[in-house]
Amino acid sequence: MGENPRATEPADSASPADSASPADSASPADSAESAEPTDWDKRYETGLAELLEEEEPMQLKRGYNHGKNIGHKTPLHDFHLRNGADMVPYADHRLPVLFPRYGTISQSHYATRLNASFWDVSHMVQHFVQGDEAVDCLERLTPTAWRTAPLMRAKLTTFLWPSGGIVDDAVVTRLAENRFYIVSNGACRDKLFDYLGEHLADVRKSEESGDGGLEWDIAERKALLALQGPDARKIMADLIPSDETRVDLDKLYFGHAVFSKVLMNEGRPSPHDILITRGGYTGEDGFELSFAFGTDEKYGIGYSIAGRVADCIMKLDPDGAVRPSGLGTRDTLRLEAGLCLYGQDLDDTTTPVEAGLGWVVSPERRITGGFLGADVIIPQLTPKSKGGVGVSRRRVGMIAAAGRPARQGAKIYHQGRQVGVVTSGIPSPSLQMNIAMGYVEDGLHKVGTELEVCIRMKMEKVTIVKLPFVETHYHRPDGDKQPGGVKLPMMHHPG
Repeated sequence: MGENPRATEPADSASPADSASPADSASPADSAESAEPTDWDKRYETGLAELLEEEEPMQLKRGYNHGKNIGHKTPLHDFHLRNGADMVPYADHRLPVLFPRYGTISQSHYATRLNASFWDVSHMVQHFVQGDEAVDCLERLTPTAWRTAPLMRAKLTTFLWPSGGIVDDAVVTRLAENRFYIVSNGACRDKLFDYLGEHLADVRKSEESGDGGLEWDIAERKALLALQGPDARKIMADLIPSDETRVDLDKLYFGHAVFSKVLMNEGRPSPHDILITRGGYTGEDGFELSFAFGTDEKYGIGYSIAGRVADCIMKLDPDGAVRPSGLGTRDTLRLEAGLCLYGQDLDDTTTPVEAGLGWVVSPERRITGGFLGADVIIPQLTPKSKGGVGVSRRRVGMIAAAGRPARQGAKIYHQGRQVGVVTSGIPSPSLQMNIAMGYVEDGLHKVGTELEVCIRMKMEKVTIVKLPFVETHYHRPDGDKQPGGVKLPMMHHPG
């Protein structure tokens, strides 16, 4: 989902191929703060520093703001300061990029893969569409079948232009028959608000009953907390009050949601319900906790239910294996999991099919159409090899064992001819090789295809692999593990 497309559905490119099992390793909690960084850690941190120091940092394109004092404080702001966070302005909010006392970005990355971490993602926009016309409106703007969507299920979808391009990607949960909860990208806030405002106004003009059939409410300054990692389920179980009967974590599968009280640092339950959704943006099992269904203000100035829940998470793990994390790791973890970032891997010119997100078009919508861009997107779903229109470019994953990591905008070549462009790239902490995503011409997207990327005037060899890069662990009825496209053991850091 911009920062987000938090995963709530499998990617088309997820491979059923065999994948090596991760090697056993000591827990980051054992020596996290004293461990010496490896050569790869130093290389990764140096690469990150170079990126941040560039004259036109790529992060500016996906939400970073100029200046140190720009942005709203989130409800977790005081928690971040108490825990020594390095704060940066992002998407009009002040957010942590790193918590130095808990290690480097790469160490925090490993902690998530091995144990668990949690993030403040309150910069994401939380809003509600409700009323008799809500289903019709959402089915006009997205390719998802909301009329038949089960209650309390979250789905990744895309808001679309008539051209088939993506306005924004978002996670939408059907709370009631005619009430929907939307989480969209903070960096796309103004654009999506203009888009929704225009289209909702058109719906209202066509209604005989006026505004009563459609309401749009924005939950301003409400907290959203993401808990991710193999230990996330255990932590979540400890956060649920013992007398709470609505939550069965074993049956709360990926993409399912439930309302519940959660414990705060005093051991008392939260004064109002929290929406808990199983999902996330890392490739690991996890949960997102929305605090948009109540208010903090009536409990006093500076009171933050989310901050007290974050304190409780820290208290539940006195050994320190569970850590707060920042924006730096969200990028490394999501890219290893093959997840898109709006503004880099998705934009107004990219269709869902080109992006490998054809599955957001529900089966019945492929027949009935009726959504913006349907005349472009539906023909693309049938590839050229099967007599369809197909697409001229495809999103792919690429690996390179040597050289500098490819960054957004790097050109991709085949036999001396440009055939694509890189949209995201990092040195992967888990795989200890350079990974990247980008778009290449249809036909050159097949696994094993060797291409070249121009990085600082030097051609570096890359190989196409299946996405995701690493094994993912979404809690599903048919099993939690989905193989990664890189057939190498993940390199687990000693600390």
